[in-house]
Formats: sequence, structure tokens, C-alpha cells
Amino acid sequence: MPTIALFFGMVVQMYWRDHAPPHFHVFYQGYEGSIAIETGELIAGNLPKTAKRLLRDWTATHRTELLENWDRGRLQMPFNSIQGADYDD
Repeated sequence: MPTIALFFGMVVQMYWRDHAPPHFHVFYQGYEGSIAIETGELIAGNLPKTAKRLLRDWTATHRTELLENWDRGRLQMPFNSIQGADYDD
């Protein structure tokens, strides 16, 4: 599974041709979760409260890029890297 972003110890990845709804996977300090791109909410797995808040905010900031990557994945095209929250203003 390709990594599309790394920040604050969180590894954000996407699968090619993954199932709906559009989402990404996060790995953080032994936790794993899936985040819905449309809402930024945890839809599967378990993540600490602070990580969920950071991911919700990061998803809102990068929603367009995440959805573009989702579409690329459906077509089995390479994903683009996305800037991490540690570089967002």
C-alpha cells in the first residue's frame, strides 16, 4: 500500500481500487484506522483522540488532493504525495 503522507508519526496510505466510501488508512504508534475523505471521521479501526482531531483537520485542508488520489487509485495510477500537517499553516 503506497504511502501518500507522513506527519507527526502518522503514516497515511491508500490502496489501489479500494472499496467505497472514499477513504485512506492511517498507522500511528501501533494503532490503525480508516478515515472518510468526505467527513474526516474515523470509519474503521482505533486511533487516539488527538490523532483523530489532527487527521480530521488535515483531511479538510487536503480534501481535494485526497479525492484526486482516490480517483487515481481507482484507475490504478500512481498516487501523488500530499503535504503533511506539520507543514500546513
